[in-house]
Amino acid sequence: MSTQGPNEENPLHIPQGFRFASTTAGIKASGRADLALVEAPLGASAAAVFTKNRVVAAPVTVGRANLRRTKGRVRAVLVNAGNANCATGAQGLEASKTSCKALGGALEVAPEFVIPSSTGIIGVPFPTEKLVTALPALVAARASGETAVREFAKAIMTTDTQQKTASAEFAVGKKTVAVMGVAKGSGMIHPNLATMLVYVFTDIDASPVELQGALKQAVDQSFNCISVDGDTSTNDTVLLLASGASGVKHGQRGAEKAFAAALQEVCASLAEQIVRDGEGAQHLVRLHIEQAKNVTEARTIARSIANSPLVKTAWAGADPNWGRILSSVGKSGVAVDPAKINVHIGEQQVCKGGMAYPFDEQSAHAYLKQREYDIRVELGRGKTKLTFLTCDLTTEYVHINADYST
Repeated sequence: MSTQGPNEENPLHIPQGFRFASTTAGIKASGRADLALVEAPLGASAAAVFTKNRVVAAPVTVGRANLRRTKGRVRAVLVNAGNANCATGAQGLEASKTSCKALGGALEVAPEFVIPSSTGIIGVPFPTEKLVTALPALVAARASGETAVREFAKAIMTTDTQQKTASAEFAVGKKTVAVMGVAKGSGMIHPNLATMLVYVFTDIDASPVELQGALKQAVDQSFNCISVDGDTSTNDTVLLLASGASGVKHGQRGAEKAFAAALQEVCASLAEQIVRDGEGAQHLVRLHIEQAKNVTEARTIARSIANSPLVKTAWAGADPNWGRILSSVGKSGVAVDPAKINVHIGEQQVCKGGMAYPFDEQSAHAYLKQREYDIRVELGRGKTKLTFLTCDLTTEYVHINADYST
C-alpha cells in the first residue's frame, strides 16, 4: 500500500470518477474562496456519519434526508464556509433545499442527489442568494486534477491555518484503488465528531451498506479518538463516496481488507492533522490509556483527561503536574482503584499506585516543551489499550474564540 500525508510536495492519490471546484461567493468576510463542489459525474455510493449534537444545522438535516431518499446514492456535494446555517429555523432549511435544487438544476440531476455542508458562525441568516449567484462559476471550474483538489481543501477552511489532505492506494490484481480524504477543523473538536467536515473519496466499487460498515470502524478509531476543546459542533459530517471507477469490487478477494486499511490510514492522518492544527495549539499530545476493561472505558477516561482545562493549561506551560491527570481519571465516572493507577510522562514514571514516584522534574519539563509527546496512564483494570490525540489550551485559543463573531 502507498500512502501520502499532508505534505503538498507529495502528489495525492486521486480516485477516478470525481471532479472538484471552488470559488468565492462572498460568504466569508475575508473575501477568500468559500464555496466548493465535488461532483461524481456518473454517481457514487455513499455512507456518512453526522454529529450527535442535538442542535443540528440545516445542511445536516437535509443531507441525512437526501441520503435516505436516494438510498445512499450521491451525485454532488456542495460545501460553503463562513456561515454554519445553524439555528436559522425554517429559513435555514429552505436555504439548504434551495441550494441543492439550484445545483441540481445546473448538473441536470434531482436535488436529493446533492449533499449540502456548511461551516462557520452559528445563528446568522444564510445568504442563499450569494451562493446561488456563484454556482455558474463554481460549476464551470470543475476539474479532476490535484490543483482542483487542493483549492477545494482551502475553500472549506475557517479558523484552520492549513489545508488537510491525505491519500492511499492499493492494488488488487492488476488494478489499483485510491482513497483520498479532505478535511477541515481546528476548534470545537471532540469525540462523536466536532466542527469538522471530512470528505473521503474512493474509486472502489462498493454498496452504501459496505461503505457504512467500513466508515463506522474507521471513524471510531480516528475522529472519535481526538479532542481539541471538548465541544461537539452542530455541523459535523464525515462523508464517504465510492465511484466504482477502478473496476475493483469490494467483495473481491483481498479488496475488503485492503480498503479498510487504506480508509483507516487516511482517516487517522486527517484526524492527526486536525489536532495538530488545533486553535492556538502548541503541543500534540498522544494520550495512551492502558489496562482498561474495554474501549468504552478507555475512551471515557481519555476524554476526561483531554478535556480538563487544568490538564490542558499545564501542558501549555510544560508543567509535569501529574496530579491533574490523576484527578481527571478519578472524575471520569469509571470505578478505578487509585492504588492501581500509574502515570508516565514520556519514558519517566511520575506516579505509581496513585502516589508520587521520584522523577527528574527538569527533564520532564524539557520533554513537555517538545512539539509533540506521549502521556501514558495505566489503570490496572484489564488489557485494553487506546491512543487518543489531543492538545494543550493556550491564550491564543482564547483570543481566536473571543473574537470569532466580531
